[in-house]
Amino acid sequence: MSKPVVNIWGTPPGAKAAAAETDPWDTSWELRNGTAWIFYSSSEQTAVRRPVILADGFAMGGSNGHVLYDGLEKGGYPFISTLRENGFDVILLGFDDRSASILDNADVAIECIRRTNADREGDTMLTVGGFSMGGMVTRYALAKMERQREDHSTGTYLSYDTPHRGAWLPLGVQAFSHFVKEEWGDTNPLLGLYSDLVNSPAARQMLRWHVASGTELTLDVAAGQDQERTDFLEALQRMGDWPQRPRLLGVANGTGTGVGNDIPADEIAMAAVGPQANAQLRTQGQGQQTVAQLAKARMSPVSIKTTGFPELDGAPGGLFPKAPLLEDAANFGMAAVLAALVNEVPAELTHNTSTFVPTISAVASADIDDHTALYGKVDRETSDLHDFLCATTNEGHTVMTQELGAWIVARLQEG
Repeated sequence: MSKPVVNIWGTPPGAKAAAAETDPWDTSWELRNGTAWIFYSSSEQTAVRRPVILADGFAMGGSNGHVLYDGLEKGGYPFISTLRENGFDVILLGFDDRSASILDNADVAIECIRRTNADREGDTMLTVGGFSMGGMVTRYALAKMERQREDHSTGTYLSYDTPHRGAWLPLGVQAFSHFVKEEWGDTNPLLGLYSDLVNSPAARQMLRWHVASGTELTLDVAAGQDQERTDFLEALQRMGDWPQRPRLLGVANGTGTGVGNDIPADEIAMAAVGPQANAQLRTQGQGQQTVAQLAKARMSPVSIKTTGFPELDGAPGGLFPKAPLLEDAANFGMAAVLAALVNEVPAELTHNTSTFVPTISAVASADIDDHTALYGKVDRETSDLHDFLCATTNEGHTVMTQELGAWIVARLQEG
């Protein structure tokens, strides 16, 4: 059975919390385009004293407080309980639309920070951060507040497997999701949901390489960055790139030793043959390669070709999260689900998942374009973070573990 993760695919768009009597939090704040769920460290509290704000990450629809709580509390390490036992008040920050622009959700984070400071008893500095995209949202929010000379009263910034240097989704998977929507989406709206997610503002901003349609394509490693990402990075740079006042901490769900996940390069990951569609998706390799061939039955295939890419699928890093509502399908697995829906016969799946956030991206030590850096030992001297921890093994993206959770609690206790 897979461990709970922070971002669970399939949360219904706009999902709200269950009835108040079942809520694990003490109170909540309704924000413009978001919600904050507050867990006090002691039962007599009516205001926060040692606040830790943790923002939700990327997925479809709105944040669900129960799902977010369960992922942090009921997996490999009871993170929220441990923080509370150590005197911290936890504020889980959710968004009405987790696929909206990072810049827009940063405004939600800023409102949450302001509300926390207004509610706070005493002068203990805040910890502010998030999981995956939530780390990018709060990074930008804090930097923007500093740029505007607003006191955020934050002593520590924390990111959990955040794609500081970009995330990876196999180009063939992206193209296939669009191909399916373009050809059959009118007959079954479900076939367009994954394509819509890949083409959402937040996905375009986080993915280092983005494919917008299922048409013939040849990409060089230097190309393929969506304009949304370019604009976001320029906006982040205008805000100073990083907040300057807090201590910068981070953790990665991937190894820092250069040991990958054993997914081989340039191997068939998913193959589908059926009455409607034929498709073959391959894992990413170096050199010149055809990573995908997509075709309607009895028609010439569309090819997705790459040149000069590193072997990203097998690189050290957090693995693309599985979707429990879709029998634990991940990225290649999602393509297999789409193919099966179109053909009404199963697809052949050799590899379900691959690296989503390479370790060097999560600790902001090197660009993921570089094969040598991807598979090398993480260089602490080049990291933009002041301190970080990499996982002992490559595990699911944003999975909460004893190893990473306990390290965070210890660093926060140090002040």
